[in-house]
Amino acid sequence: MKNTTTALPEENSLYTDICKIIDNTRTRVATYLNTEICLTNWHIGKRIKEDILYNQRAEYGKQIIKRLGERLTEKYGSGWSFHKLQHCVRAAYTFSEEEIMYALRTQLTWTHLRSLMGVKDELARSFYIEMCHIEHWDTRTLDKKIEGQLYERTAISRKPENIIKNELAQVKTTNQLLPDLVFRSSYFLDMLGLPDSFSEKDLESAIITQIQQFINELGTDFAFLSRQKRITVDSIDYYIDLLFFHRGLRRLVAIDLKLGKFKPEYEGQMLLYLRYLNKNERKQNEESPIGLILCSEGNTEHIEYLMLDEESPVKVAQYYTQLPDKQLLSEKLQRAIAIAKEHYMEQQSNNEKKE
Repeated sequence: MKNTTTALPEENSLYTDICKIIDNTRTRVATYLNTEICLTNWHIGKRIKEDILYNQRAEYGKQIIKRLGERLTEKYGSGWSFHKLQHCVRAAYTFSEEEIMYALRTQLTWTHLRSLMGVKDELARSFYIEMCHIEHWDTRTLDKKIEGQLYERTAISRKPENIIKNELAQVKTTNQLLPDLVFRSSYFLDMLGLPDSFSEKDLESAIITQIQQFINELGTDFAFLSRQKRITVDSIDYYIDLLFFHRGLRRLVAIDLKLGKFKPEYEGQMLLYLRYLNKNERKQNEESPIGLILCSEGNTEHIEYLMLDEESPVKVAQYYTQLPDKQLLSEKLQRAIAIAKEHYMEQQSNNEKKE
């Protein structure tokens, strides 16, 4: 029977303290168990990998793993099937001991690691590990980001390999996001449920209605501040479509919504907004504001130039109100990445000649 007696203040304090002790212990135990499970799986995979490599026969390895799974299942019960052992081996092939230890320190689970094993590009895997750590992604979110080719849509993927490695190492050391990890060349706004024909106002209203899903696509550190934010310059009123604050970057983020392709005058308008925000809205300890222009149609070279210009506070991206075909999107992103890297190398070469 439930005790309905009113507790004394000191009893409430005691209850709160005991709950903290229990909760903290549960967290430590869960963290310890997760670490031991992942390390056990990795070490098992490493041992099998060594055996297969020494014998240098793929078919031999497959048969060995099958028989091993049967014997382990007989001894330890379910959980050590052929497929489970295959995942263990894949983990050993995918992650070095240093990488697996770092992933565990960032509190990734075995399910996280299984998803990451499907990412063939090493730099992309490093990107997803850092984003899981910083934005606290669960495995469902990680799978969705990988499926949506988030890495390929970020500005950082457009850079040469050595630059990407240095920037990811910087994030790893400082545990702080860089704008090139946050802003993307394209966004999927299929959750808005817009008709085939819509206006900028319709788009804005749909975003407000589905603000949580919109923020999930932007990134979890975005906080919504205002819609149609009015600013006045020389007695002329202007309106910023959407205003956000990004906690990780510690910046105000102004978003302008446009139908059609990007036009150069959009950048000038956004720079006006940002200068106003920098002078009148920026608070102490915040970085300077940054702007994102979302266009319904993509003109690749404009977008790539502005994404790669680290000194520019204006980013441009295309948005999709319906999910594009994955193969076509992948091909488009790969072409865009190639163009961007070529532009980046040309820019570096020109800078060196000037010096």
